Amino acid sequence: MTLLEEARTKLRQLAAIHNWDETEKIHIVSARDLTPTEAIGTPDRNDYPLLKGKEVMMEARFRDGIGQAYTDQAGRFEGTLGEVLQLPLNTNFYRAVFVATLNAVMRHLKQADATIHCKDNEPALCATQVPDYIRKRYGQPKIAFIGLQPGLIQALHDAGFEMRVTDLNPDNIAQVRCGEKIYDAINNSEHVHWADIVLSTGSVLVNDTYHELQHGKPVIYYGVTAAGLANMFNLNRICFCGR
Repeated sequence: MTLLEEARTKLRQLAAIHNWDETEKIHIVSARDLTPTEAIGTPDRNDYPLLKGKEVMMEARFRDGIGQAYTDQAGRFEGTLGEVLQLPLNTNFYRAVFVATLNAVMRHLKQADATIHCKDNEPALCATQVPDYIRKRYGQPKIAFIGLQPGLIQALHDAGFEMRVTDLNPDNIAQVRCGEKIYDAINNSEHVHWADIVLSTGSVLVNDTYHELQHGKPVIYYGVTAAGLANMFNLNRICFCGR
């Protein structure tokens, strides 16, 4: 059973505990991909994947809860919670709808926070806090950084951390970004073995590649995508300026 299948079972249990009829229209879920400005505003730099069109932010709403998740497959969805729970989870779009919905439900239940992406100057503000967070807990470790999050990478590079950064986007592989060479994420296991700790995008939980990071090293997930899953499975997560 994948992590998302386990999460679906837990979400069904939450629906039963709260006596939600999954078919009622009051429990409708609406999800859509946001424009770059809606998702991240006008940050201090223009190299975030959301601004370059390589990824979009899926936003789901459930009652008063709002949840988001990164995806490379844009689209819209509207249906009941029960219909979300029946999604096949076999495409990035369906997985993004499910994870964004999970985040929205967990936010509604006040069991997850920072489920909405930060905007404008907040990504830069978040990045300034990461080096101290790492030093206080791990000293000056070698870091396997999974996913191209330029603000965080730049801050860690400037703070003198030794890193190996991996990404799936072929436009980035073997290039130097934020002072760091970008490696192919297909070799994540190799770089995790080299590192002392792992900083990873929550997207690996969605595409079920998080197993590659499980080598006995501390793993910290960053960003909004992992909000509900981190709470549900007691995973380490940072998102200093999420809303």
